[in-house]
Amino acid sequence: MKLGYARVSTKDQKLDLQIDALKKAGCEKIFSDVISGASRERPNLNAMLDQCRTDDTIVVYKLDRLGRSLIHLVNLVNHLLEKGVHLQSLTDNIDTTTSQGKLMFNVFASLAEFERDLIRERTMAGLSAARARGRKGGRPKGLSKEAEATSYAAAALYREGQLSVQQISDRLGISKMTLYKYLRIRGVQGKG
Repeated sequence: MKLGYARVSTKDQKLDLQIDALKKAGCEKIFSDVISGASRERPNLNAMLDQCRTDDTIVVYKLDRLGRSLIHLVNLVNHLLEKGVHLQSLTDNIDTTTSQGKLMFNVFASLAEFERDLIRERTMAGLSAARARGRKGGRPKGLSKEAEATSYAAAALYREGQLSVQQISDRLGISKMTLYKYLRIRGVQGKG
């Protein structure tokens, strides 16, 4: 089965061009999102990925419609290939059902890995240079103003003893682990 995916970044943009091309390519079902390319949440992309099966082909108008970045795209396509799902990009001449398409994609994957390695090397060199100048990295010590306020609220609710740890966590929108951290910071001893 051919599944199509289309995406535009804003409501002002139209999906028509992409959808027409996907229909012309023979897509039986088309999924679309109107959401920024940088967004992690793409509900219809996720729905399509859940529905695709071995030997299905996902068709996109252009590769940048699918991935947030080259690294994200490579990871996504590798996931598809592991599932036995093919990818076809109409304007980028990539079709993983062919030998040439697989080769082109592997070239992109190699470039993405090269990019990751360069970023890692630059980061390590920057940290090393900063340490040589006496700077330390990492997060600043202490809590932000918002976290400070939440920690006081957590301590007060815990001391009242009216709510369970889970209820306090839910009410404050924090994990139990964060709640316990805040209680330690506020010097609140556990009940028991």
